[in-house]
Amino acid sequence: MPEIGFIGCGNMGGALVKAAANAGYSDSVYICDHFAEKTDALSKELGVHVSDSVTIAKECDFIFMGVKPQVIDKAFAEISDILENREDCVLVSMAAGVAIEKIAYKPLRNASPLAVLITAIGVSYFLQNVALLIFGSAARNFPDVLKVNDWHVAQGLTITGETIITIAATVIIMIALTTFINHTRIGAAMQAVSEDRGAAQLMGVNVNSTISVTFAIGSALAAIASLLLCSSYPLIGPYTGAMPGIKAFVAAVFGGIGSIPGAMIGGILLGVIENLSKAYISTQLSDAIVFGVLIIVLLVKPTGILGKAMREKV
Repeated sequence: MPEIGFIGCGNMGGALVKAAANAGYSDSVYICDHFAEKTDALSKELGVHVSDSVTIAKECDFIFMGVKPQVIDKAFAEISDILENREDCVLVSMAAGVAIEKIAYKPLRNASPLAVLITAIGVSYFLQNVALLIFGSAARNFPDVLKVNDWHVAQGLTITGETIITIAATVIIMIALTTFINHTRIGAAMQAVSEDRGAAQLMGVNVNSTISVTFAIGSALAAIASLLLCSSYPLIGPYTGAMPGIKAFVAAVFGGIGSIPGAMIGGILLGVIENLSKAYISTQLSDAIVFGVLIIVLLVKPTGILGKAMREKV
């Protein structure tokens, strides 16, 4: 079982620690924070191990940076030399997602959903072009970090190691995230804010903090998704994530907005449809077919496969 380290256990890191522990990884989770009372409380509640940032950087396979953007430089300075000499670990930072939320989305708290959607598209293009300016347009090879043997099922039928890890990781994350949303206080706060922000605030929910935690978790999951994607398609560039990002939105709508299992089912069905389209119809039309299926689903069942109809407040 991989060892998972969390550097920083505030609202962001603490939420992910609880999700990992609830998924059955307590014995493999190591945590550290500037405030010892936080780590001691989490260790007592969840059975995770208290450690320090240097030990986590040396020994953990997956390292989550849950520190705030303003102190991330200091946190990295303590472990940068160790990480530079390691090729067998994955570093996940949530600071970028939280910073984007503070800068781009927090001013739009009372704006229309259309304004938020347009902002999301604008932020996506901004990040792509920043990556283009920093790293250039030339494609690069992604390092081989997922070293799992292929599974030879039968004559002529082989499942790659990357595919096995992707399916396993998807199921584990789905279970962990569903458990976290349905059985933790922060998860309940997320549901309350999504249902009725004003009512949640009247009940004492810190709306801004809850939304920041949501963006932090989303950033961490995006990092894991990019790792899985780039392991299967190791030639990467500034625009590698553009189309997969759009298809992820399609999968969420396909499966049902607000349903975590639905998003997973939607992603699997979308992948099956796309690959069948490439094999039996046309590789050039596969994307068009995927979006065509989305249109049909929205016409027949607008809430998606597992989505629930929402009553409009009057």
